[in-house]
Amino acid sequence: MKTYPTNKIRNVAIFGHSGSGKTTLTEAMAYNAGIIDRMGRVEDGTTISDYDQEEIKRLISINAVTVPLEYEGHKLNIIDVPGYFDFLGESISSLRVADSAVLVLDALAGVEVGTEKSWEHIAEKNIPAIIVVNKMDRENVKFENVMNNLKEKFGNKVVPFELPYGEGLGFKGVLNVIDMNGRERIGDTCVDIQIPEDLKAEIQPYREMIIESVAQATDELMEKYFEGVELTDEEVHRGLRKGVLEGDLIPVLCTSGTKNTGIETLMNMIIEFFPSPEDTKGEPAKSVKTGEMVIKNYNSADPLSVFVFKTIADPYVGRLSLFKVISGTLTPGLELINTTKNKKEKINHIYVLRGKKQMEIQKMEAGDIGAFSKLADTVTGDTLCDPKDPVIFESIEFPKPVISLGVEPKSKGDEDKIGNGLHKLQEEDRTLHVERNTETKQTLLSGLGEMHIEIITEKLKAKFGVDVTLADPKIPYRETIKKKATAEGKHKKQSGGRGQFGHIFVDFEPIGDTDIDFEFVDKVVGGSVPRNFIPAVEKGLRDCIKEGVLAKFPAVGIKATLFDGSYHAVDSDEMSFKMAASQAYKKGMKDANPVILEPIYKVEITVPEDYMGDIMGDLNKKRGRILGMEPVKGGKQKVIAEAPLSEMFKYATELRSMTQARGDFAMEFARYEELPPMIAEKVIAAANKNENHN
Repeated sequence: MKTYPTNKIRNVAIFGHSGSGKTTLTEAMAYNAGIIDRMGRVEDGTTISDYDQEEIKRLISINAVTVPLEYEGHKLNIIDVPGYFDFLGESISSLRVADSAVLVLDALAGVEVGTEKSWEHIAEKNIPAIIVVNKMDRENVKFENVMNNLKEKFGNKVVPFELPYGEGLGFKGVLNVIDMNGRERIGDTCVDIQIPEDLKAEIQPYREMIIESVAQATDELMEKYFEGVELTDEEVHRGLRKGVLEGDLIPVLCTSGTKNTGIETLMNMIIEFFPSPEDTKGEPAKSVKTGEMVIKNYNSADPLSVFVFKTIADPYVGRLSLFKVISGTLTPGLELINTTKNKKEKINHIYVLRGKKQMEIQKMEAGDIGAFSKLADTVTGDTLCDPKDPVIFESIEFPKPVISLGVEPKSKGDEDKIGNGLHKLQEEDRTLHVERNTETKQTLLSGLGEMHIEIITEKLKAKFGVDVTLADPKIPYRETIKKKATAEGKHKKQSGGRGQFGHIFVDFEPIGDTDIDFEFVDKVVGGSVPRNFIPAVEKGLRDCIKEGVLAKFPAVGIKATLFDGSYHAVDSDEMSFKMAASQAYKKGMKDANPVILEPIYKVEITVPEDYMGDIMGDLNKKRGRILGMEPVKGGKQKVIAEAPLSEMFKYATELRSMTQARGDFAMEFARYEELPPMIAEKVIAAANKNENHN
């Protein structure tokens, strides 16, 4: 693949609801660009961008994959983005380097949840977009219905640049509203056609709508339009490009990915109407030398700066780091500085990735997308640049995990392999979190959905040879007491020779604050317990609170006051008083009305207003408390509530089901609260059963 100048590059992310045909559309573009001899099929697992074994098995995209194409003297860096919600991290990282977006929707399904969510991301990034109504060849498709649906959701900026030539099973081509010509698929090729006379009247109102939009681009064109002077083709195209680049126009095109109809028009429009990196505002960065914010323009003559937006963990090739050249010209053999970590990195090879295929190249201009292999310290979100002009680009903010599951090896001795494999997969997927809970002795895998975690375990097996099972997370319960109790602890042992003797009286009472685990008070008077043994009593009690008396959960909020005791001049020692403390603890805690505490989390749930009743009803069933509500952008409501952690493990899946995936939520720990007695009994019984089993 040759080197392309910045103004000949287009970086385009393909978004849409899962199953709308993004991968097939990408495949058709690859075929038209001549990089494949025949189009692969998702169903057969033969496409360029769905090459992962899990993608082939599940018939969905899991990874965002770059497919660079050379077409009409331009380089199109197409990024096929997964539509499934569990892989939102892939959308976020792709958007970071895309200068424009194609939003694909299924002509029969219309605007789906994934369409809406994708649009929210595109609008937030504020990049130009084209909407592609795909699968136009399906039975019962009505383009007019789709357009009404689009206008209802996205407003009057949505303008059809094409109309279908034939509908449903009769779809055979596209009619260009702007240039008043058409393309029809005949056999394996698309040919230019004249618009049939009987359809011109139908197209004319759409053309007038577009011309009116174009006229608003400049005062000069507006004046010309009102004077009734016809705009030239060049003025129309220039005005359209300006409207698309500024986000005032969202062109709508018609395609059939499987029949490769309307795809060439899409590719030509990507070249004509979408920006090159040169046309964008550049990237904000922080200067390492001055600490000030600067703008790095996409200029190949400037000092080199590169941003790493994605990592691929390959057990055979090693780590692949996907990047975008922000400024300068990249060649092999350079020594760059990772300004995020202040480490040097030697660039030995530069690759272009096309699906799983790696193609080595010798030069890359600003704005282009490529990959490095085997960088020592660089991960997703890092900046690499010329040491003479060090800058740091803002890292990528990924969504936080919303579901956690315990992960255990099927084979003993695989714990280290699990840790190593998950560490590498974490580098690849920044929405994945791995944590070893020392209290519950469980490794927790956290992600964006059950499928996300399931696929991570499959990758662990396929890439690193570790088979694991998933389990519900163990709840980190606590124990405390509700009233005051006095206990005696007496340790006495005589077995010939020197004996052991320790004797104490302790008051146990609640502190009233479970954030404090333990408070020790010494109120011994008259030397009934010698001063040198009092620290042993405190140490003995601190060791004891690691396990409560009901179900061996850690005890919190305990105040212990040592006020009396006795000793033996010869037999007393530190160990004897520690043992006495243990006895006092067990008796005192049992008499002080011990209870189980459960973790309560603050939950913020954002949903469209239509789902509010279902959400609040469901929270009540989960022993949740609604604290308040507030309106948020997009006509949604945020519900602020508190709920027990034990009720919220599968909430990501449940919320998705209740809201057709339109709801989002976030959780953070609030405090511990007493567990209702009936539930506490079950928890204690389960803990004791588990203890006996072990």
